[in-house]
Amino acid sequence: MLKHTLALALASASIAHAQDFKPAVVFDLGGKFDKSFNEGVWNGVQRFGAETGIEVAEFEVSNEAQRKQAIERMVNRGATAVLGIGFGQADALAEVAAANPDVQFGIIDVSWLDGPNIKQYTFEEHEGSYLVGLVAAKTTKTGKVSFVGGMDIPLIRRFACGYAQGFKDGGGQEVFVNMTGTTAAAWNDPTKGGELARSQFDRGSDIVFAAAGSTGLGVLQAAKDQGKLAIGVDSNQNHLHPGTMLTSMLKRVDVAAYNFFSEAQANSGGAPVAAVYNLGLKDEGVGWAVDEHNSSMVEGFRKEIDQARDDIIAGGIQVHDYYSNNDCPHY
Repeated sequence: MLKHTLALALASASIAHAQDFKPAVVFDLGGKFDKSFNEGVWNGVQRFGAETGIEVAEFEVSNEAQRKQAIERMVNRGATAVLGIGFGQADALAEVAAANPDVQFGIIDVSWLDGPNIKQYTFEEHEGSYLVGLVAAKTTKTGKVSFVGGMDIPLIRRFACGYAQGFKDGGGQEVFVNMTGTTAAAWNDPTKGGELARSQFDRGSDIVFAAAGSTGLGVLQAAKDQGKLAIGVDSNQNHLHPGTMLTSMLKRVDVAAYNFFSEAQANSGGAPVAAVYNLGLKDEGVGWAVDEHNSSMVEGFRKEIDQARDDIIAGGIQVHDYYSNNDCPHY
């Protein structure tokens, strides 16, 4: 009888903790349906909700000034675990986290915050970009490819540099690199993204890699319109324009989002935790996409790309990291 009573008490406590757990996510500029970075996070949020039946409160910022307000709003509404998306939210999230030590916070694409209640998730973008650069080298007919980035920051240069190295190591000749802008508006300008891609095609590029949030949608459309090939980013974008999508560089922000909420739920009722996670090829945090939309395009050299992946993990291939000294010798 005592055991039965104890079991019921523990079960009741577990249910109470689950009911007290209130997760929230603040998407960044571009919105949760940007078909790229934010949408990857949304996929992880959806997975968590589907498995647990717990609703995740959400907010999509439309300008930079909303970031802190949105995070504070979630806390004021009772959120016990808040996930911020993108480095642009770092200062705002750190400030709100310091004022709310009993709330678990998480942020993606940040690793430098000191808060004892902040989990941070970063990725080895240059490793995955190397692989799609190698894919481009095996596919190009002109020996020239290109890259369109969003905001001109080291993170996006990191993508570009890994891509250029993979392309050059695979025998490619020239890589054109353009950034959309220097402000946060660069993430949400598909018109300019398309213009940059077309100018690169005019210079001889026949494959373009976009790492630019919603801006990248204009890049992918331009490739389709001109009969060129494109490489997507973050989420698997192969389905957007079948036939002209060569592959996508996967950055598994969905896994980071799912893990954050799952761990926060498991720890509901306990003290918030600080941690920094860095996910690379060995963790399946980055990679390249092969599916029904592009398998016939890459089948002839797929084993070579997978071998390069194994070599990077084993240390046989050293991919230059733009973060090391903010330069790139490959473009």
